Order: sequence, then C-alpha cells, then structure tokens
Amino acid sequence: MVAGQIIILNGAPRSGKSSIAAAIQEMFDDVWVNLGVDAYVRITPPRLRPGIGLRPGGERPDLEAFLPGFYAALYDSVAVHSRLGLNVVTDVGHHDAYSRPLDILRDCARRLAGLPVLFVGVRCPIEVILQRRAAISADGTYVTGSDEDPVPRPVRLWQEEVHKPGIYDMEVDTSLLSPTECADAIRQRLTAGPAPTAFPTLAQLRAG
Repeated sequence: MVAGQIIILNGAPRSGKSSIAAAIQEMFDDVWVNLGVDAYVRITPPRLRPGIGLRPGGERPDLEAFLPGFYAALYDSVAVHSRLGLNVVTDVGHHDAYSRPLDILRDCARRLAGLPVLFVGVRCPIEVILQRRAAISADGTYVTGSDEDPVPRPVRLWQEEVHKPGIYDMEVDTSLLSPTECADAIRQRLTAGPAPTAFPTLAQLRAG
C-alpha cells in the first residue's frame, strides 16, 4: 500500500493554519484527514487543556509532563493514517520554550521517519496576528494588545519561539495569501517537487 501524504502546518495561533487545513480538505483530491491541535484539544481532558496547545513561557509546568505523551500519540496516529493510505494535514504550533527541557519536535519527526512529509512554515506578521486576535476576542479567549501593553508577552513569545529552528520544506505568509492561495501553493509544491526532506532531516540534525 502506498503511504498517504502528510502535511504539517506549523505556526503561531491565528496565523491561519486551520483555515489552510480546511482549504486543503476542500480543494485537494482523495481523502484528507485533519489531525491537529484543535482536534486534539477537544479530546484532551478539560483539566489538562490546552494540552499540546500550551503556549511558550513555562507558565503551566504542571501540564508539561503530559505533553510528550500527547504529541507522541498524535504523531503516531498521523503515521498510522498515512500507512493506511490516508492523507493527513496537521496544524500545530511546535516550540520547546517550556520550564524544563523538552525536545518534542525531534521525537515527532522520528515517529514519521520514512513517510512522505511536507513541513510547512505558516508565517504571519505579529501586527496582523494582533488584529485577528482583537477581531475574535470578545469572549476573552485570546490575549490581545492594549494601549498599556500593545504586544502582550504571550503573543510575542509565540512569534519568537514557534519557528525555531525554522527549517521547512516551504513557507507561506497568510498576510499576503488567502487560505485558498496557500493551499494551492502547497499543492503545486507537492506536484512539482522537489520531494519533501525537511522533517526527517531535522530529526537527524537534532539527534546529532
């Protein structure tokens, strides 16, 4: 059986990852399953949320012990779907800025070794991120800027940490491209090549 393609969309919250994932499911041929942070948070016990969506800064060390297991389960599930011939798009926000050393990204890469993975960096300027947060934050779900604190620390940390080390097969900027245009660029990359290499290469680099 031919393994299904895996697309990993990595970026900060409100950078547009989930919208790109939805566009991929709508536009691409074949079956595309969305296994990402939003889906995983919904199955995470409320007392352990946001689970893999825990933001940088070490503010919840009581949750950090659960993260390696959560990520391992998510990526093993992604791998199983791929080996069964199903295509998977995964939207996540990888970082290692916890209160104690965690090298989650290397472990995730190891779990996908040998599978066709396209690792996509989803970029968006912090000014646009703040605008998007302000537009949907009436319920207080998202930290937003104010006159006293125009760029809150949690937002700044996401922007600084989520793209380290920043080794991708390709990048898209959602301040310049719509979700549909981003999805189309990803489809062209899958069609035209070159073959994806960044995710397994990153695993080798971090193992060294």
